[in-house]
Amino acid sequence: MYSSHMLRKKVPRLLQVFKRTSHCDRQQYDVIVVGGGHAGTEAAAAAARVGARTLLVTQKIQTIGALSCNPSLGGIGKGHLVKEVDALDGVCGRAGDWAGIHFSILNRRKGPAVWGPRAQLDRQLYREFIQSDLLSTPRLTVWEGSVEELMVEEPNPEKPGRHQVTGIRLANMETPISARSVVLTTGTFLSGSLFVGQTSSPGGRIGDAPSSAGLSHTIRERLGLRTGRLRTGTPPRVVKNSVDVSLAKLHPADLNPTPFSFINTQTRCKPEEQLPCYLTFTTPAVERVVRENLHLNCHIQQDTKGPRYCPSIESRVLRFPGRQHQVWLEPEGLTSDLLYPQGLSTTMPPDVQLRLLREIPALHKAEIHTPGTTIARRRFTVFSCLNALNQTNKCVFFFCLVVFSGYGVQYDFVCPTQLSPALQVKSTQGLFLAGQINGTTGYEEAAAQGLVAGLNAARSALAMPTVMLSRTESYIGVLIDDLVSRGVTEPYRMFTSRAEFRASLRPDNADLRLTLKGFEELGCVSSERYKEAVRVRDTLQDAMAALQSLSALPHIWKQKLPNIEISENKSGELTCMNLLLYNDVTIEMLASVFPESLSPYMEFSQRLKIEAVYRPHCDLQKREMARIQREETMLLPEDLDYFSLPVSLSQEVREILDRVRPTTLGAATRLEGMTPAATVNLLNYVRFSNRKVSKIHQKETDPKKAGEEEDLHVRNASLRQ
Repeated sequence: MYSSHMLRKKVPRLLQVFKRTSHCDRQQYDVIVVGGGHAGTEAAAAAARVGARTLLVTQKIQTIGALSCNPSLGGIGKGHLVKEVDALDGVCGRAGDWAGIHFSILNRRKGPAVWGPRAQLDRQLYREFIQSDLLSTPRLTVWEGSVEELMVEEPNPEKPGRHQVTGIRLANMETPISARSVVLTTGTFLSGSLFVGQTSSPGGRIGDAPSSAGLSHTIRERLGLRTGRLRTGTPPRVVKNSVDVSLAKLHPADLNPTPFSFINTQTRCKPEEQLPCYLTFTTPAVERVVRENLHLNCHIQQDTKGPRYCPSIESRVLRFPGRQHQVWLEPEGLTSDLLYPQGLSTTMPPDVQLRLLREIPALHKAEIHTPGTTIARRRFTVFSCLNALNQTNKCVFFFCLVVFSGYGVQYDFVCPTQLSPALQVKSTQGLFLAGQINGTTGYEEAAAQGLVAGLNAARSALAMPTVMLSRTESYIGVLIDDLVSRGVTEPYRMFTSRAEFRASLRPDNADLRLTLKGFEELGCVSSERYKEAVRVRDTLQDAMAALQSLSALPHIWKQKLPNIEISENKSGELTCMNLLLYNDVTIEMLASVFPESLSPYMEFSQRLKIEAVYRPHCDLQKREMARIQREETMLLPEDLDYFSLPVSLSQEVREILDRVRPTTLGAATRLEGMTPAATVNLLNYVRFSNRKVSKIHQKETDPKKAGEEEDLHVRNASLRQ
């Protein structure tokens, strides 16, 4: 467990470690990870933890761990993913504890199963922690460069697939770098384009170029992968001193910050040092400005799909006319003079963005920050400036102008139904994909995919079988199963409603669900974290046993806990476990009645309360999960010819199964267009086939029994004659 002095360790400056990463010390690696965003950093770290010699290639080392959109982590559904990534020894949870400046638990009015741990972060502190952690990870090399293309060869005939990826070629470098596995985490950089107003420029993030055309060509033309186009965006950054926060609603942080990481007992930022957030709303004037200037916004007019759950203000106005929309004003750092107006993502021209902002009361004097100046005057017109410049200078001016203005991004993604649950491309040996390239949105979804892709890429490179996480045991499993079985038509975002067994998949028990498995089966968890998880598990089991063994009659409890409404008409004794089902009863109260038995477990008082409340629900769910797992994990043969399958399936269902080629029956049941009748028919066929194969195998391994069955067959044939 991290102690307070460990949590306050000094993070090395980037310049102190840059020399170690400015060259590549070998031309052969086990795993190469392309991209240094949230997916890439988790993939590289996970691959190295599994034991693979790993190379992380990124366009700019300085941007590793950059929070390109809202500097926040977690939330409803997303917080579950962060806790699970941490339980598997990932990086982002610990980085969030180090860089957090405003911690809160969302959905606290509801049950703990749907609580959403969230933190607003300091951009610089988060980036420094991620870089420090990666650059000190054993077996991991970081190299700055642009990947020109993937090296594609003929596949290994002993494994499924039409191609095999054996490495990468960097721009301005003739000799390729070989690897047994490659993980692509290109984010929004795959054929990325930036939009502000009617102006566009290549790029996946302001200040960075898109991925090379050769990489896009390899994915589409050489490997034949189906791709689509998605869009996202970001709001303008507002100068903090120009905001009248007295006209917005104050939202302070939690008095007792809750760390993301299970090995941290506290956050770096002290409770009293946390910064507040503010809530305000749009006005009818905001809608008027949007509608009057839609003709200046080519990004929103595209057919490209944008995020439904984090839309631009233009999309909100068009989809929900006449409504007020929330705008959260959130700090970007302890020393930053900027606020992030969450809810005002826009690609209007910068002068229109300023007009739009100033129609909100708290922002009536708002200034948009740009390098070295601010957009502070209404008469500032971007396009009048652009029209006076030649084409080359337009691009330069465009980049300089909108670094902190709102802008949109359009990018290519690979249809995720072409992936296995291990996030490996089904048709290509050695190639794994993670993050926004799979059609997701958000740091947390990217980090979760990166961890799974990285550990599976390492296991594949080290000749170990790939692994998957079930949707019955984790939100990560829900996320990946949704992607590979259903695909996406818009950027995918995690919500608690997507999990069927959310009473069991709580943020508080992610370590018990995943850390032990991560060490014993997956190989991505350190022995130190594993020992701590075992200690926690054993202590909780002892505490639950003690709570179950301590009991008293209702009238005794009434005397001991007079403020609790306990009916004396109840028959029999009530255990401490029974009492914890009452909303107002805490472990501390019970410990005052049985101090010798319960005082040793106060470290886990909140967890014990939650475990006791959810235990009846979890027991029911475990039985249901066991039944589903028996059917869900039933493997479907990779070479199954669905068009000639001798079962009753419609042509539409056959086409869906052949296109997606689900690896398990559970994945098949969740395909859009898959009917219950088709599921039953497919289940019966697979069961029959498995029994038939089992009988053949039994005959081969037991010649005596095979001979007896043959004699019986001959006798039966003789009788029929």
